[in-house]
Amino acid sequence: MTDSDRKPKAPTAHTAQHNAAAAAVLSLDDPGDFARASRGLIATHLSGVIEGPHGTAWDVSRHDFNRGDTPAPPSVNPSLWRQGRLNSVHGLFEVADGIWQVRGYDISNMTLIASDHGWLIVDVLTTAATAEACLELANNVLGHRQVRAVIYTHSHADHFGGINGVTSQQAVDAGDVRIIAPEGFLREAVSENVIAGPAMGRRAGYMFGPFLAAGPLGHVDSGLGKIIPRAASGLIAPTEEVSETGTELDVDGIRVVFQNTPGGEAPAEMNFLFPDERVLCMAENCTHTMHNILTPRGAQVRDALGWSKYINEALELYIDHTDTLFATHHWPRWGQDDSREFLVKQRDMYRWLHDQTMRLANHGLTPPEIAEQLRLPECFAAQGHTREYYGTVSHNSKAVYQRYLGAFDGNPATLNPHPPAEAGVRYIEAMGGRSEVLANAQSAFDDGDYRWAAELLNHLVFADPDFEPGRLLQADTLEQLGYQSESGPWRNIYLTGALELREGVQGVGGRGRALTTALTVEQIFDALGVHLVAEQVVDQNVVINWEFTDIGELHVLGLANCALHHIAGRHEPDADATLRLSKDLLGELLTGRTTAVEAVGDGRLEIDGEAEALLILFGALDQFDGSFNIVEP
Repeated sequence: MTDSDRKPKAPTAHTAQHNAAAAAVLSLDDPGDFARASRGLIATHLSGVIEGPHGTAWDVSRHDFNRGDTPAPPSVNPSLWRQGRLNSVHGLFEVADGIWQVRGYDISNMTLIASDHGWLIVDVLTTAATAEACLELANNVLGHRQVRAVIYTHSHADHFGGINGVTSQQAVDAGDVRIIAPEGFLREAVSENVIAGPAMGRRAGYMFGPFLAAGPLGHVDSGLGKIIPRAASGLIAPTEEVSETGTELDVDGIRVVFQNTPGGEAPAEMNFLFPDERVLCMAENCTHTMHNILTPRGAQVRDALGWSKYINEALELYIDHTDTLFATHHWPRWGQDDSREFLVKQRDMYRWLHDQTMRLANHGLTPPEIAEQLRLPECFAAQGHTREYYGTVSHNSKAVYQRYLGAFDGNPATLNPHPPAEAGVRYIEAMGGRSEVLANAQSAFDDGDYRWAAELLNHLVFADPDFEPGRLLQADTLEQLGYQSESGPWRNIYLTGALELREGVQGVGGRGRALTTALTVEQIFDALGVHLVAEQVVDQNVVINWEFTDIGELHVLGLANCALHHIAGRHEPDADATLRLSKDLLGELLTGRTTAVEAVGDGRLEIDGEAEALLILFGALDQFDGSFNIVEP
């Protein structure tokens, strides 16, 4: 094999025909998105380049190829190309009197409202680097204001991760800055970014494609925004939570009325109205795309029915008081009629996904059968904001099924299947050996039947990952599927799989190290349990008292029956050891930034009793580097 075999390939004639056919039928009833995406533009970031702590976090010029009126190349689905052009519009925009957004310097938006004594900021992006640059842009153009309050709309990292770029823990602790979030925010942020962080981060590397070269043969867009920035996320815990719909707060002179929407787009999320400004924020519950019921990076399955009902409730509560609607991704809608129509279509799309999936499920159809049968009705296909740029009907229908019926489809043959590598060996043997499978896959590829080629070659790669002809043909196959995808995540997943088959794992996906300072002790102990290698502590029974000197809390952590258990608020008289330390040090121990031996040595960790108890516990902790294989064994 030559180096050219490992390079991205041009679209085949089959892919070019597929995308030309998609362009021929792409007819959106609403041509106004380009006007909306540019409306109110005041200024742009001077260079478009934002540096982070470890290099460039954001560079607008990476996607210059996707600007202007250039038609889609044959290697990009024309509908995704259109969404990419819209997401390439960037700068500081006026949304309404006293309200501005900065868009296009992160996958999400930062919204700034002029309050009595400074800024109220809605969402603070993914990283401190992009958040600081966006705040600086607003201050330079609109006049400098101090940040007085931050609203986290929900518990996903691209909405809270940049908090240290706009304020500090010290300012929050001093009462100078309020941080308002929906009830359960911290618990859910931890669940996604610490307990499942390494696995989710690795999968996010596929979903968002940060290791793909930007260009017509590589990264074009993520559907929900351009791309995720290359820098770590942080977290400062909220100072107050909103638990009930109808809650009204005065935030530095700005009246805000909240709608709590737990279990919609996120486990903890809220919409809210600025009644005096007649502006409605729909958080990420309504954006300019079909969203995910189960995101490919992994998360809890969302409730499509409840999601639809929350949008309907927002219509009932707020639309008569709304002249402008914005969200935490994409561009706003202006005017009550336009805002109402937008919400109605969004509401009905999630209800359609839910109801039609379960209608077919109750006829006995399995998830793949439902996904193959459902097609987006014209009422949604004709609207850009209800097309499959981020979520897809295929993936979402499977998620709805999973929520109600689980991953098992009821067929006894699929109840206890072999894992992929073992199954692959058997499939290849049954099909006549790897040469025969490769020939069949090549024939399917040549016919443009890329889905079947990918299935055949997946067995071949998992049976024999060192067989380079199989790896490279699978890479070529996934690439063509990516070129045809309307969904940004689907394109990125396919192309990242192709990249790793050709060049190996591209980067580390683990997340959560910067988040531990905001966690409670209980949450850190919960995460600690995920790190425990159970087979290393068989027959071990340990009880450790913990005294956290910086927060004045007492805890007991026990190890028995190959699992941890925790009691808060007291010590155990017969504990094997008592430890005195800070909560921040516990976070460092969890993430491997320091060891117990080092902490004892530098005096940050004091031990009374049997030091061996601590060594038993911390000697059995796993560390995750987030670089596990996905597209091969």
